[in-house]
Amino acid sequence: MTEKEKILKQGELEALLFLMGEPLSLKRIASFLEVSFNEVKDLLKDFSEALKSESRGLNLLVANDKVQLVTKPIFSSLIKKIIQEDFRQNLTPAALETLTIIAYLGPLPRSLIDYLRGVNSSYILRNLLIRGLIEKTASAKRSNIYYYQITLEFLKHLGLTQIKDLPAYEKYRELFQKFEIENSEIKN
Repeated sequence: MTEKEKILKQGELEALLFLMGEPLSLKRIASFLEVSFNEVKDLLKDFSEALKSESRGLNLLVANDKVQLVTKPIFSSLIKKIIQEDFRQNLTPAALETLTIIAYLGPLPRSLIDYLRGVNSSYILRNLLIRGLIEKTASAKRSNIYYYQITLEFLKHLGLTQIKDLPAYEKYRELFQKFEIENSEIKN
């Protein structure tokens, strides 16, 4: 790999880790970047070194052959302040949209939520998880996929006893099932 190709691959790696927002296996990274397993290790090593600069706010978290882009611990007070601010505010229209998608169509993976919304939903999903309105569970088929669904707290917050009590729930479930059949390749 030339130096220019290596720089481009590091950019792709950074974009991939940012976009996914969840731990990724080295094997999956290699597949996405279309490089060898050893090249992924080299890219991660170089990227990790670049992130050590004091001017960078991110770190690479590596554990059990999985990698995730995370904020540096030194900025924890800023992160805590942002989270507290989020709790004081009402849900944003984007958060309500995401919550509605999950309530009517869940459980579903983040990739499908992103597809339906047309934007990266990592930040919003994190906020909804922190508020206890949604939960994520690992896929039974693939350990690196998580499915998001509403919680009992969500139902309690709305004064509902079951998800089927949502307005026009059956209608939207039926539409989504048709969509799933027609677009089964984007589900995973």
